[in-house]
Amino acid sequence: MTTASRLPQLAGRLASRLPRTVDARIRRLAVASLIGQTLLVVTGGAVRLTASGLGCPTWPRCTTDSLVNTPEMGIHGFIEFGNRLLTFALAAVAALMLVYLWNLRKERKDLFLLALGLLASIPAQAVIGGVTVLTNLNPWVVGLHFLVSMALVVFATLLVNRVFGRTGRFLASRPAALPAALRPVTAAVALFSAVAVMLGVVVTGAGPHAGDADAPRNDLDWDLFSHIHAVPAYLVTAGTLVALVLVFRRGIKGPFRTAVLALLGVTVLQAIIGFTQYYNGIPALLVAAHMLGAALLMAASTNAWDIARSSPMDSSRTQKQANAPR
Repeated sequence: MTTASRLPQLAGRLASRLPRTVDARIRRLAVASLIGQTLLVVTGGAVRLTASGLGCPTWPRCTTDSLVNTPEMGIHGFIEFGNRLLTFALAAVAALMLVYLWNLRKERKDLFLLALGLLASIPAQAVIGGVTVLTNLNPWVVGLHFLVSMALVVFATLLVNRVFGRTGRFLASRPAALPAALRPVTAAVALFSAVAVMLGVVVTGAGPHAGDADAPRNDLDWDLFSHIHAVPAYLVTAGTLVALVLVFRRGIKGPFRTAVLALLGVTVLQAIIGFTQYYNGIPALLVAAHMLGAALLMAASTNAWDIARSSPMDSSRTQKQANAPR
């Protein structure tokens, strides 16, 4: 029997060993993907905040003669190449997730498509990172690189929720009914979180941490856009407080209550970091903390919206609406 004729048999044996239900292996990979995407934001911030943006001065190689950083490049080369390596690790996690979901690709198309999106976006991120280097850290390209990372955090959050049966069509348990107002409120919080992150990219492009001493800036008024950036952040806080009041007034417990409390904690932490860095000369460590907070905010707001979207409406409220005089 030739090697080619054995391939279908080998593929069949491999498929027989893969999960036919969402098990602990799939759940661990989903969590690893979310943690990895968040870490990628942190390491990307370290590249910029330590002026290591051109630590590897070319792409896809680190230098014209080496795929990896060399000792002569010092700490900057190590930091930049380490960030690139994390991208490969995330690609491996996403690819392994697809393999483990192979037998479930039709039954759990929601998981398969999310995992496929995560895997497909990683090469795109690598290309954007290459363009970033080749354009000498153009702030708009750097900003795009960051925003794609934020989108990947959102996808990874949705994937985690689905594999644990917290949201989507395959719920592990029936969630508590929520007031109808919580769906648009959490959707608005998620939207304004995204707007705040996008405006934060503009502020960053005007600020002092360019990633390299010779990197260009976007020449916008940093102070003005800092105040504009704060507007959607205030709206996120307001929406979170509205959700919190509804949660406690209606005695809502379970995953949604936990999601709202987590969202409140992240929102308050982001506000403290933002105000502190603004009034203290934008120190690099606080900027890094703010970037991590942005990733956590996107995850927390996505989580709250996703749970609200998958929860039934409050039946008593629905009944009152049905019985209201017309």
